Amino acid sequence: MLKLLAHRVALSIPLVLLVSVVVFALESLVPGDPARTILGENATPEGIAALHQQMGLDQPWLERYWHWLSGLFHGDLGASLFTGDAVTSELNARLGVTVSLVLCCVLVSAVAGTALGMFSAIRGGPAARVVDVLSLTGLALPNFWVAIVLVALFAVKIRLFPATGYVPLAESPGHWVRSLVLPVIALSLFGVTAVAKQARDATLEVQDTDYIRVLRGNGVAESRIVLKHMLRNAAIPVVTVLGVVAVSMLSGTVFVEGVFVLPGLGSLATQATTDHDLPVILGIGVYFTVVVIILNLLVDLAYGMLNPKVRAS
Repeated sequence: MLKLLAHRVALSIPLVLLVSVVVFALESLVPGDPARTILGENATPEGIAALHQQMGLDQPWLERYWHWLSGLFHGDLGASLFTGDAVTSELNARLGVTVSLVLCCVLVSAVAGTALGMFSAIRGGPAARVVDVLSLTGLALPNFWVAIVLVALFAVKIRLFPATGYVPLAESPGHWVRSLVLPVIALSLFGVTAVAKQARDATLEVQDTDYIRVLRGNGVAESRIVLKHMLRNAAIPVVTVLGVVAVSMLSGTVFVEGVFVLPGLGSLATQATTDHDLPVILGIGVYFTVVVIILNLLVDLAYGMLNPKVRAS
């Protein structure tokens, strides 16, 4: 297991570099000029050229990337072109919001999805068909549309939860929960349905094995069979799906945080892309890549704990 983790960590270094190159190249191709955006509509060509030189935008593409990469090796992601603040400070201030949102969504997807999937597999009949319909519905509905509907129903019409804003956990745990309820529901709908479908299929497969029949034949309680044997075997493919779902949730934060006005990395990515703030965009790309690497490592650890064959290999 340690060898596997070391191998994944070694592969993460070229992955971060590859992502940074792709983001840098794509942003350079996007129409727009941060200097003109800063100076406004009445900017003169001389003023734009002077600001280009001040921000280093007049340098060749490779030279600008190498300058940024040299800073990365020293833990410096540069400064925002608009605010002048250090990119690391801006991202660290928003990282907790996005991580809280994604972790809550993964937890809801794991618990609710596994419970729904196993319930439909064990009960069968109409329950199984309902889960199938919900799975198709959840996979088809875009999360930003679900977010808008949730705001209209539960924030505007019923006024049960706040429509926008975020309250830190340290400031008020109760308000922190209320500020995340609607975003978590909107973002985790896809995860719940994907996990439920996988858990249902895995449980149906486990039910047909010989050792489950033997346990039932020996009079073992059904609750013990479900919780100790079926759940453990069904959890192996569910963990794999959760890794994919968690990665997809990172991209979903860009839309969901925008709808609920959450001060996270997703909303910052939208604003930085609009402003062509390349250092911030590159920093977000690096942070998201590191989060994906950590998620994959956690999936590998969980998979090894659940599957003895992985530990043995």
